[in-house]
Amino acid sequence: MSEAEVARDLHAVLAKVQQGIEVVIEQDQRPVAVLKAPQAGGPGRKLSECIALAKAYEEKLGYAPIPDADFAKDVQEGIDSRRDSFEPPAWD
Repeated sequence: MSEAEVARDLHAVLAKVQQGIEVVIEQDQRPVAVLKAPQAGGPGRKLSECIALAKAYEEKLGYAPIPDADFAKDVQEGIDSRRDSFEPPAWD
């Protein structure tokens, strides 16, 4: 689908994605993005799930694990790498 087709009826595109159809979005007949439904149980967890897992692990160990010295730096680098400012496209 072209960008224009997606923009014209995003609701219909999302309905297709919810049905399990992958939608390839093209710009000048070149694929630029793929929309697809997330895999159930796939990558990613809610923060609340991560906290619950950490608490369960701490209870199992009997003490709180201590991250290594580079952990905070690694987390900050991950945050910074995804801190792009959102600039919506200009619409006609």
